[in-house]
Amino acid sequence: MKLVFAGTPEPALPALRAIQASAHDLVAVVTRPDAPAGRGRQAHRSPVATFADELGIEVLSPRRPSEPEFQEHLRALAPDCIPVVAYGALIPRSALDIPKHGWLNLHFSLLPAWRGAAPVQHSLLHGDDITGASVFTIEESLDTGPVYGTVTEQVTAGDTSGDLLARLSLSGAKLLVAVLDAIEAGTAVAVPQPADGVSLAPKISVDDARVRWEEPARAVDRRIRACTPAPGAWTTLGGHRVKLGPVKPVYQPAVIGLKQPAPGELVVSKKHVLVGTGTTALELGEVQAEGKRAMPAADWARGLRLNGGEVLGR
Repeated sequence: MKLVFAGTPEPALPALRAIQASAHDLVAVVTRPDAPAGRGRQAHRSPVATFADELGIEVLSPRRPSEPEFQEHLRALAPDCIPVVAYGALIPRSALDIPKHGWLNLHFSLLPAWRGAAPVQHSLLHGDDITGASVFTIEESLDTGPVYGTVTEQVTAGDTSGDLLARLSLSGAKLLVAVLDAIEAGTAVAVPQPADGVSLAPKISVDDARVRWEEPARAVDRRIRACTPAPGAWTTLGGHRVKLGPVKPVYQPAVIGLKQPAPGELVVSKKHVLVGTGTTALELGEVQAEGKRAMPAADWARGLRLNGGEVLGR
C-alpha cells in the first residue's frame, strides 16, 4: 500500500523504521512543526522529521491538520492508509476521510483502558501488572475506534515509563506492520471497543508528579517510576524543588542500621538516604537539586550536610 506516516517523538521511530523496511510504499511523513528546545530555545526538527530527512522522504509539517493546503497536498499524495504513532494533534473529519483505509493509530495501552495522551504513565501510576499496545482506526472522538489488533506486555517491578514505552514501541511497531499487511491482503478485521473497562489517561501534570510522602510506599514508588523520565517526579526541601529518580523499598531499615522514618523524614548514613512514607521506608536513588546535575542521594546529602531528621515536601 501507499502510506503516509504521522508521528513526532522518539517512540514513533521504531514504527517508522519498520514501515520503511516493509513492502509498503512510504511516500511522506507528517509531523509537528519545528519547535524551540534546549537552553538557546533554537528550533529543532522532530525525531520523525530528522529520520525522514536522512532518507530523503518528504516531510509535511502543518501547524494544524485542518489547513486546506495540507489536506490538498495529502489528497495529491493519495495514500491508501496513514499509520500514526504519537503525532500530537487532533485530526479533523475532512482529513480522516482522505485515505481509503483511514488513519490507523498505534496506541500504547490495551484499549479501552487508558484512552488519552499518557497511557503508559497511567498504567504504572495505577499499578497495572499487564499493559500493551493497540492498533485502531482513528475517529473524531478520543481513542474510541475499532481495534485491529493488540499486543501485551508484562510490567516489571522496576519499570519506569521510559522503560515500558521503549519496549512497547518495538513490539507495537511489529503489530502495526502486521495490521497494514492484513489490510492490504483483505484479511484484517476491526473489532468495536467494549463499553466496559474504559479509563482515561490525560497528560501528566507537574502537580501529578509531586510526591505525596503520606501515601503508601508502593504508591510513592509507582508515582516516581510513572514520571520517569518525564515530567520527572519531584519534592521539596527547605522550599527548593528536588527531582527524584526511582527509589527502592526498605522493609526493615534496622538491617542496615537505620531507623524507620516518619512520612517525608530523611534518615541519612554514609551510603544510604532513606525517606519515610505512609507505610515503609524507601531508599532514594538519584537526586537532582535545582540547577544541579543528578547525583546519588548519598552524595547529595553529603553536599548539603544533611544529618537526618529533615523533612521532604516542605
